[in-house]
Amino acid sequence: MLGAFFALLSAATFGLNIATARRGVIGGTVAQAIAVTNIFGVVLLALVALGFGAYGEFAAMSGEAFAWFATIGVSHFVLGRYATYRSARALGAAQSGPIQQVSLLLSLTLALVFLGESLTPLSAFGIALILLAPLVILQRRKGKAEVRTRSGIKLNYVEGYFWGLVCAAAFGTTPLLVNFGLDGGGVHRGIAGSLVSYVSAAVTVVVLMAFPAFRATVLALDRSTAKWFAATGVFVGLSQLFVFMALSLAPVIVVQPIQRTALLFRIGFSWLINRDHEVIGLSVLVAVALSMIGVMAVTIDSETLVGLLPMPAWLAEFLLLQWPAGRGA
Repeated sequence: MLGAFFALLSAATFGLNIATARRGVIGGTVAQAIAVTNIFGVVLLALVALGFGAYGEFAAMSGEAFAWFATIGVSHFVLGRYATYRSARALGAAQSGPIQQVSLLLSLTLALVFLGESLTPLSAFGIALILLAPLVILQRRKGKAEVRTRSGIKLNYVEGYFWGLVCAAAFGTTPLLVNFGLDGGGVHRGIAGSLVSYVSAAVTVVVLMAFPAFRATVLALDRSTAKWFAATGVFVGLSQLFVFMALSLAPVIVVQPIQRTALLFRIGFSWLINRDHEVIGLSVLVAVALSMIGVMAVTIDSETLVGLLPMPAWLAEFLLLQWPAGRGA
């Protein structure tokens, strides 16, 4: 399925984006990362829209769709991305990942309220694992005054967890907003929508540049750090493009679990690029495993599971329970 393929590409490029951003914020600032990545995003998406012939889609988009995509630009590409990079700077790309997976819980809650979806015993089990994963990482810090990477960077768990939860809140609303903006449109709508979101984010950055402190920080960017943020801008732009295209071709229930494999790509790329600047021990790997199992449990269809696996009738009946009762029937 083409939608699933785009979701996997989104996961891979998002994992790579976090690894390069982590390297950039070691010597730079999160404000610099936000400015550079959003500028690169506009240029990249403008070229992609031109290549795919997606500009004609703007004439067919309603004012409401423009508003939804513009909102995503501020909530996801500015606030959510800022929180992501702050969390990664405080904890490293590897350890901040399981915390941000909590965003799936918000997505599920919004789907229950606005999209008529239901909660099952399997998804409840998955929620418990997702919530447990960040607690496993905290066990590494237990009894220690501080935790440092091999390169000597001190990790800040309070800052990392706070911004990780802010990121989860911002990212958790995105699938619902994208669904509203796409309104049944195809790939061209997804490309056009992502460009609208990036332009909205870039306008927000321009407004922030009016503040002297923000402007001074961004203009202090050095060439070495700029290279990492430029790479981050390309990879995160591609990631967002791929997820918009995936959602225009496949349902959220297919796209979400595949995209969540970004956590695995994040670990792999972090080890390849930043192994001296990360803490990737047994507790992190256990937390990642718990988080991934939890994500799959939340997103898998209970009816499909019951149909594929042999099990006692009582277990099948239990797994097919739904709350609120009667939904999805």
